[in-house]
Amino acid sequence: MFHELNFKIRRIRVSWKLCSFLFFYVLFLTLVPQVILGFITYSREELLNIRAMSTHHQYDQEYDFPEADPVFCLPPRTTEWIPACDPKQRRRKRGNRSGLLVRLRRWAHRAPDPSILLANVQSLDNKIDEIGVFLSVVKPFLGEKLILIGMLILSPADNIYYHWLLIISTAVLYNWCLLVARACFDELQTSGAIVWLVLDYLCDGLYILDTAVRLRTGFLEQGLLVKDLSKLRDSYLKTVQFKLDLLSILPTDLFYLSLGIHTPLLRFNRLLRFNRMFEFFDRTETRTSYPNAFRITNLVLYILVIIHWNACMYYSFSKALGLGSDSWVYPNQTTLSRGYIYCLYWSTLTLTTIGETPPPVRDEEFLFVVFDFLVGVLIFASIVGNVGAMISNMNATRAEFQSRIDQVKHYMQFRHVSRDLEHRVIRWFDYLWTNQKAVDEQEVLKSLPNKLRAEIAINVHLETLKKVRIFQDCEAGLLVELVLKLRPQVFSPGDYICRKGDIGKEMYIIKDGRLAVVGDDGATQLAMLTSGSCFGEISILNIRGSKMGNRRTANIRSLGYSDLFCLSKRDLTEALSDFPHARTQLEQRGRDILRKEGLLDEVGGDSLGVEEMEEKVGKLEACVDRLQTRLARLQMEYATAQQRLKQRITALEHSVGTTVTVGSGFLSDADGNESGGDDGARSEINIRL
Repeated sequence: MFHELNFKIRRIRVSWKLCSFLFFYVLFLTLVPQVILGFITYSREELLNIRAMSTHHQYDQEYDFPEADPVFCLPPRTTEWIPACDPKQRRRKRGNRSGLLVRLRRWAHRAPDPSILLANVQSLDNKIDEIGVFLSVVKPFLGEKLILIGMLILSPADNIYYHWLLIISTAVLYNWCLLVARACFDELQTSGAIVWLVLDYLCDGLYILDTAVRLRTGFLEQGLLVKDLSKLRDSYLKTVQFKLDLLSILPTDLFYLSLGIHTPLLRFNRLLRFNRMFEFFDRTETRTSYPNAFRITNLVLYILVIIHWNACMYYSFSKALGLGSDSWVYPNQTTLSRGYIYCLYWSTLTLTTIGETPPPVRDEEFLFVVFDFLVGVLIFASIVGNVGAMISNMNATRAEFQSRIDQVKHYMQFRHVSRDLEHRVIRWFDYLWTNQKAVDEQEVLKSLPNKLRAEIAINVHLETLKKVRIFQDCEAGLLVELVLKLRPQVFSPGDYICRKGDIGKEMYIIKDGRLAVVGDDGATQLAMLTSGSCFGEISILNIRGSKMGNRRTANIRSLGYSDLFCLSKRDLTEALSDFPHARTQLEQRGRDILRKEGLLDEVGGDSLGVEEMEEKVGKLEACVDRLQTRLARLQMEYATAQQRLKQRITALEHSVGTTVTVGSGFLSDADGNESGGDDGARSEINIRL
């Protein structure tokens, strides 16, 4: 009887759905034509054509229409468009006659009211012509748009593709969580059936659209993005993912007609599009600036999904055995939220192998608990391992930095460094770690190609280098070379960057911090250098005639922790070797700066040039002497080698019983030059053998 009653209820539901469908269908057929007719408009000429084509309008001679159109009362010269479904009431000219007989005669001979539907039917040909003209105008524009859409190929590296992955991943996660819950908790499914239907078919639409996106997603081949639609289609159709995508959009909802809409189990094929969510996670991990935090969040999400699924399975298994039938199964609670929370609690305790749940009673319950324990051990063991690896990776930089500190501490203790200096070293390390300066930039960027490394260096240091006076207005190639050679340095409070009288081998650019120009006593502050300042640029150019030469003229000390960029004289000379014109310009610009500050000795510069030339000539003579000495040594070594070779050949002749008479071992030619007898001796040996 219960099954028969259930069958009747289903028939009533189907009949109610059919009646609702027919009602809305008739309403649609009734309203849509009227709305469409409301948008159809006519000009005066078209209305006159309608009147000429119509044979149903017989107008009374007694009507006078001196200023109006007989059909729709349009003014004679109007060009405005009037809706066809909005007829105008005709104006009549009242006569002088009165009385009932006259009014009846007028009523009998009155013209029939114009039929709007008939006028629209008669103007169908005109409307077809209008549509043809409209399409002829719009078609080229739409054609171009359709061509552009047809040529659209998505690159996996584009932001629009990444955002699409976010949308489709949301749909997949919806099916993974709510679809499984609705299949197990009947109250959840029945309480919002209409909402679930809307969300389900919205996700189905996204799935179908995602299949089209996959067909138009390019891939790299030999470093180039493939945009050939046939190649993209063939590549996608050959993958296993295409089969899964095809299965995920099969219309299994058609079985709703026989089983009812409260069977979400039919939609479990939507769970097969999981790879899009995994792809989104992989790309997010690559894009984000906090990969470790994202990995932990992703891992927590996986754990919650597994616990959620197991909770739903526990509820379904309890429902199959009978809710509240024993102490292990789910007790028949009253509210949906309380039931789900209880199942989630039971699933968490079981999968984490904590226990403390009611013991199983039946054999089926024992098997279910054993299966849950095995799944919990395997899954959570791998999860704990991944968490440990993540934490190790997060602390790898800290561990390496701590190892460096320990090595320095051990060295200072071994060498009995003073306590004060040891504290300064430790404070310097603390500053590096606190301000995230403990990473070696060159070591980090070593794995990048030279092109990308140069672009990063330009992005970081180019603006700083442009602040230097002598490098302003330099060509871009030289600046790029110099940017790659800048080295960061950190100075502690009280450290001297340079002292008066020292030979200048580097120039410095202040990135952050405050430096003081102090006197010889170390206490008097003569000037203050802040961020963006630079010093030492003239000394590394070694400009002739400079009164200060290449020596420092002041004491510069760091007041606090200071971050500086250093450019050595050797690196500058190496960079300028490829830019001789830029070298000349830099020297001239430096000479102008020295002249402006009164630090250039013009006369001394010429004499200095002569002295430098003589010094270079002396160096060349010394090089020539060294080369001659080396050449003589090589000649002696060659003669010694020839003598040894002669002795070995003689010993070989005696060993084979030959009687070869060789004078001194050398033959003299007509010029008196000596030549070794190697070839002659070898020829005689070959002949006798």
